Amino acid sequence: MGCDTAIQWPKHQGIKCYAVVSGQCWLSVEGVPDAVLLTAGDCFLLPHGLPFCLATDLSLTPVDFSKFLMALKSGEMAPRKEGGGHYIVGGHFVLTGSHADILLKSLPPIVHIRKESDKAAMRWSLERMKEELRDPQPGSSLISQQLAYMMLVQALRLHVAEGARGGVGWLFALADKQMSAAITCMHDDPGHPWTLQKLAERIGMSRSVFALRFKETVGTTPMEYLTRWRMLLAGDKLNNSGDSISVIALSLGYGSESAFGKAFKRMMGCSPRQYTRGSSSPPPSPITSGTSHENKLEVAAVG
Repeated sequence: MGCDTAIQWPKHQGIKCYAVVSGQCWLSVEGVPDAVLLTAGDCFLLPHGLPFCLATDLSLTPVDFSKFLMALKSGEMAPRKEGGGHYIVGGHFVLTGSHADILLKSLPPIVHIRKESDKAAMRWSLERMKEELRDPQPGSSLISQQLAYMMLVQALRLHVAEGARGGVGWLFALADKQMSAAITCMHDDPGHPWTLQKLAERIGMSRSVFALRFKETVGTTPMEYLTRWRMLLAGDKLNNSGDSISVIALSLGYGSESAFGKAFKRMMGCSPRQYTRGSSSPPPSPITSGTSHENKLEVAAVG
């Protein structure tokens, strides 16, 4: 492989999370005007699935990633070892279910972790992953995957901490203890007859201040968020639980199947029965701890 390289990745689902082990390169993401210079120790997330390119020289014509991989596997191109050239490691996290898009949409196209203090927080995971890749032992693949998860969570934490005072969305609300407590109340007991007043009292705020803070932080009103959350849970139950519509309605705080059906159609765009037949796809929604995910470790040498 030559000293200078440019590799083009196609559109992807989920989140890609990489860290630069050595050297430096440019990151270009489709739709983002300016390329980002990455240096050793930098970490970056790509949450929107946009095509992107990593290059040591922006004037180079990129090689398609699939062709690059084929050349490596066929032996036409020798992989460059860590320590020489420009080397990155990371993971590709595919989130499934109907609860992922609000997490991804609340993030910018590129989350770039580059402050020295933030890089220090990532350093342990990165150094440990380097050791596992440099000298593979039994179980190294599993350890590397778990380290990739740690890098992703740590990068999200750092991003939230960096933008906590100005960020809007579900993810940033989790950094606000009072808003996070209100969201936890709704998530833990969605069938409870919550009102704006009850939620405000639970977290020790006045009704008006709570309503304003929630809208500013989350981007929607508390009652709108609660309804949306209930309907997303209802969608999961309709597809996976086998419970009747009336049982699901009651479990989510609706006194009648009719009231539940109206709320469901208003939020999801179809009736509960149409939803179970797969006539409509659910809208974007908050990610939960129950969302399934897949992580594929990725290692690349650029140049």
